[in-house]
Amino acid sequence: MNDILVYCELDGSRVADVSLELLSKGRSLADRLGVKLAAVAIGAGLDAVAAQVWPYGADTLHLFDDASLEYYTTQPHASALCKLIKEEQPQIVLLGATVIGRDLAPRISSTLRSGLTADCTALEIGDYEDKKSGERIENLLYSVRPAFGGNIVATIVNPYCRPQMATVREGVMPMNRVRSDNYEGTIVSHPIEQYITPADRLVRIIERHVQPKENKLKSAPIVVAGGYGMGSKENFEMLHKLAHLLHGEVGATRAAIDAGFSTHDRQIGQTGLTVRPKVYIACGISGQVQHISGMQDSGIIISVNSDPDAPINAIADYVVTGRVEEVIPKLINFYQQKQ
Repeated sequence: MNDILVYCELDGSRVADVSLELLSKGRSLADRLGVKLAAVAIGAGLDAVAAQVWPYGADTLHLFDDASLEYYTTQPHASALCKLIKEEQPQIVLLGATVIGRDLAPRISSTLRSGLTADCTALEIGDYEDKKSGERIENLLYSVRPAFGGNIVATIVNPYCRPQMATVREGVMPMNRVRSDNYEGTIVSHPIEQYITPADRLVRIIERHVQPKENKLKSAPIVVAGGYGMGSKENFEMLHKLAHLLHGEVGATRAAIDAGFSTHDRQIGQTGLTVRPKVYIACGISGQVQHISGMQDSGIIISVNSDPDAPINAIADYVVTGRVEEVIPKLINFYQQKQ
């Protein structure tokens, strides 16, 4: 049977976390299907990539290593991947739902005339039955993603076009090391002149500036999150003060962001980030399913809410019943005294 292929996004020679998450998930999917897991990396100076991908389950690593590929540009990556996919014929291709993945995946899908499900939050293997013809197809990729603004969760299958493609959001899947650091798979180095034409390199990067992330929500050990119940943008500033004292980060629900209390890059939930901090403090958050799906795997969940019957209290380890305008200042005062 055909393998599973994961595109590894790079920051220099470092493999992005979302790609390691995809390798971890790809490993479990490959085991379910009884096939191998392959990774592909495109860039310059890629000697350190192999040691990063082997522990997360890759059996094979395809490398396109050339100085002209140091920085991402669409056409060379798309051409190399399209030709590689035609040669290897993987049944599933996975990419991160990042700026690069959202640019690259549709071009590959369009060129190969395959299906593509974007912004997935879960991947599974299952069977499909065509209700009209009665045909039953086994071991298809189930691509699960929120739809209609996160109000429903859709499971999408691609019975007839290959490869089955999906982009997956960062942080929604655990990053599991399944092998020792001493494991070595098979490295296949590809000559780029056989995959990338001079026309693919017409666009050259003269100067490159990367805007650093304004927050580190995904890696923060403590997240202080606020919902619409915070009441105002001014009240949200209390959360920033508390998070600073706790050496954490501030998150927000979609309702709070739509109300102008916080910015979109801090949104947690189905249509935002998925976080797994050691401590998650939910302030003025009712606990709609769209938000809970983005933080339910946190180590300890603390709910601060004036409503004792708020849905989020059902999954919280500790519940503080009270108005956030009164509870949060007390927490701030307590931790200031501890400084």
